Amino acid sequence: MSETTKAKKIKETIPLWLAVGITVFVSVPFSLWFGKYNFALWCSFIVWAEYFALGAKPSVAKTIIPSFAYAAAFTGVTLFLIPFFSFLPSLVVPGDLSVMLVLFAGVALMVWTMKFAKVFQEGSLPFFNGISMVLAIYFTGSFPALGGAAAAPLVAAGWAICMAIFGVLLGIFNVWLTFPKEVD
Repeated sequence: MSETTKAKKIKETIPLWLAVGITVFVSVPFSLWFGKYNFALWCSFIVWAEYFALGAKPSVAKTIIPSFAYAAAFTGVTLFLIPFFSFLPSLVVPGDLSVMLVLFAGVALMVWTMKFAKVFQEGSLPFFNGISMVLAIYFTGSFPALGGAAAAPLVAAGWAICMAIFGVLLGIFNVWLTFPKEVD
């Protein structure tokens, strides 16, 4: 085999298992020490996993961040619109039909728009996680109380986007921490 066709291997100076443990150790204070601004690390860890699923290179941030952020922002706006449909009758608990119908319409429209942007198609994993993470952060109240109840869906969406960016940074840090180098 010639030198030009010989594949290069990557050797980690610090093994991945140790780098992951260190990354978790470094990130946990962000969820413990900031009071009402504690990070929703579970959201960041999901995006960290996306970073690895999409190739574990800094360039995947160009797919993750716009896909996640678009879906998260759209979901936040969708949640914001729910009170405007409170006139709808309830099925079991007050407001349930308005929540169900507005989320149906918002998510269906959002997914329909995916076809117009290649980055959303390539980033379908972060796109759908952007939806689910905003819903999870909003419905669990895992975001700072800023701007009152009316602004809560938008704050939750912004918080999810911040957590996603932190997740990408965790992925970059984690790979950097292994000090990978090419070997023959």
